[in-house]
Amino acid sequence: MTLHVALLHSIVLGPGRRLVMTDLRAMAEALGYRNPRTLVATGNLIFEAEGETIAGIEQRLEEAFRARFGKQVDIILRSAAAWNRLAAGNPFPGDDGANVGVRVMRTPLAATVLPRLEQIAGPELGLALVDGDLWIDFRRKPSETRLLSHLTTKKLGVGTLRNANTVNGLAKMLG
Repeated sequence: MTLHVALLHSIVLGPGRRLVMTDLRAMAEALGYRNPRTLVATGNLIFEAEGETIAGIEQRLEEAFRARFGKQVDIILRSAAAWNRLAAGNPFPGDDGANVGVRVMRTPLAATVLPRLEQIAGPELGLALVDGDLWIDFRRKPSETRLLSHLTTKKLGVGTLRNANTVNGLAKMLG
């Protein structure tokens, strides 16, 4: 059995409707994944799977989500080992975990993306690419930066943003 972390890009199902984590765990169990657990109500799922590729599991989860909840949601998957490397690779570990985030990417970002994003972010934000994922030290409330509107799937590819507290919480759950 391989332990995995799945991140849902959005858990808003429609106006006034959010995904309930018990329903997400039930969906994973119905697919045959073992020991599904969630962290906070923002679409973070840990489970065990056997004999499937990362891409295959992502596809199965996305199809099941669409069938069960009626919405297309991008789901990014990492093995436990890859997740622990991501957590250990935080280039801004001394800063407040609520103000440091990482855009976890399905396909690694190219190094050429960083200079463009640095121009948009300006000197008040810290940016770093680590293994193709974009780490951001917002140094204040993330919602107060114009960078967020440039971190979209259309502009960067499939990915989802998590703060360092969530990254570390998932790593702790993995053991």
